[in-house]
Amino acid sequence: MKSRKFDITVLTLGFAFLYIPIIILVVYSFNASKLVTVWGGFSLQWYSAMWSNQGLMDAAWVTARVGVLSATLGTILGTLAALSLVRFTRFPGRMLFSGMIYAPLVMPEVITGLSLLLLFVSVGVDRGFWTVVIAHTTFTMCYVAIVVQSRLLTFDRSLEEAAQDLGCPPVKTFFRITLPLIFPAVIAGWMLAFTLSLDDLVIASFATGPGATTLPIKIYSQVRLGVTPEINAICTILIGLVTLGVIFASIASKRTELQRIRDEHFAAKGAAAA
Repeated sequence: MKSRKFDITVLTLGFAFLYIPIIILVVYSFNASKLVTVWGGFSLQWYSAMWSNQGLMDAAWVTARVGVLSATLGTILGTLAALSLVRFTRFPGRMLFSGMIYAPLVMPEVITGLSLLLLFVSVGVDRGFWTVVIAHTTFTMCYVAIVVQSRLLTFDRSLEEAAQDLGCPPVKTFFRITLPLIFPAVIAGWMLAFTLSLDDLVIASFATGPGATTLPIKIYSQVRLGVTPEINAICTILIGLVTLGVIFASIASKRTELQRIRDEHFAAKGAAAA
């Protein structure tokens, strides 16, 4: 009993440490006062001011485009990497390939950002929007690979073998059988990659250039001069969007999993009847 109370207390303190600052930020985004630490009454004026702040809006648009593109590319590459690691257990250079996939997980972001900067400079690529997309794709694909790989390790390959025995080509088998079954993991990987891209500051600061200022860089540059209520407002909107995205992904994942269970149940009943 004492152990259970201790666990509940530690869990409560942990959640409080994580979420109370976020709640305070959301509450003060509706503050009527110009001072972010002094409550001056309820107001929506800073949301209106945020929409009128062209610099913040441009940075938010850049961040959204970078996040969607890098998450999509990272999901495609990470899924292919996970398939290679799980399905092809022996091929020349597998250890090196695996190490290169997992390297961004343990490597400090400063080193990753600096190495990408040196790469872009050495090949003569002008830093801008696409260099940020490439940089974010590089470090997000490894997270997608881990999420998808964990699903593929428990995947029932007999379903693929049954489809191929019935004459389904390998590529069609992947899109009709494999991908729908691992789709919840793919969606989870995309959401994780998108969130990491939205949150990144260090790597983006090395890879960015003129006209490609992301929202974290914009907020950081303003925070050094003092936090404004407009920053609270735009951060609250981002929190809301991410929350809605997580809820949508959870619902979609749950529906896909239920559909998979129903399909397997009907397949088992059909096999038993035959």
